[in-house]
Amino acid sequence: MALAPYQKALGEPDELREILVKIRSPCNTVTGHGLVAVCLQLSSLRTWKRKKRRKMSNALKQVFNKDRTFRPKRKFEPGTQRFELHKRAQASLNAGLDLKLAVQLPSGEEQNDWVAVHVVDFFNRINLIYGTISDYCTEQSCPIMSGGPKYEYRWQDEHKYRKPTALSAPQYMNLLMDWIEVQINNEDIFPTNVGTPFPKNFLQVVKKILSRLFRVFVHVYIHHFDRITQMGSEAHVNTCYKHFYYFVKEFNLIDTKELEPLKEMTSRMCH
Repeated sequence: MALAPYQKALGEPDELREILVKIRSPCNTVTGHGLVAVCLQLSSLRTWKRKKRRKMSNALKQVFNKDRTFRPKRKFEPGTQRFELHKRAQASLNAGLDLKLAVQLPSGEEQNDWVAVHVVDFFNRINLIYGTISDYCTEQSCPIMSGGPKYEYRWQDEHKYRKPTALSAPQYMNLLMDWIEVQINNEDIFPTNVGTPFPKNFLQVVKKILSRLFRVFVHVYIHHFDRITQMGSEAHVNTCYKHFYYFVKEFNLIDTKELEPLKEMTSRMCH
């Protein structure tokens, strides 16, 4: 007997779906002890579903637990244009809008403003994701910042590391997040005052930020995804990655070569 749409509760075991069919069927003939047995099974189903919801809720709390945030979140000032764009972007996501459509530039808005809002948002989200596995990303477990045996990422900046330098993953992540935080809090690069123009090198800086943030996804997916799975947070991480990927492709913000480490996974996940 085929199940009606309302009978296909997401994630219910097949044998318990049959219980719902028996009780909801207009031709139900289950009575007496049989009905008691079916009701007991239905009770077990409801208990199972409650436990599953609780497990998913706990997993999401772990991802968004403020105590596990890698560093303070950068927020938008209420009343500013960026704040309104941020709310607009979040509303699209919360409404379940297709991610490919959600990343498109809204009519009448400036591209640089839209990009700036998303860069800060991705920094916050990826920050949180790495924070959830940072206890497992150590000098011992990850002595080299890499994405599997084929890809090694070396750190370079304008201060201490003027030449590409091999570092452990946690060292690399700390330097990366510090560097991005400096960029997005720099008024000369990410101006917050209405009417203040973006610098000519704005997109150049953005591309470097997003390319480096992509490396966090590479490291997490290849070296720590078992931990994400144990937490039951893979759906959240996958959605965040898809949102990131569609955005950088929409505005051509990461070189195709940089995306190679996750090419196979991306082809399956992002159609």
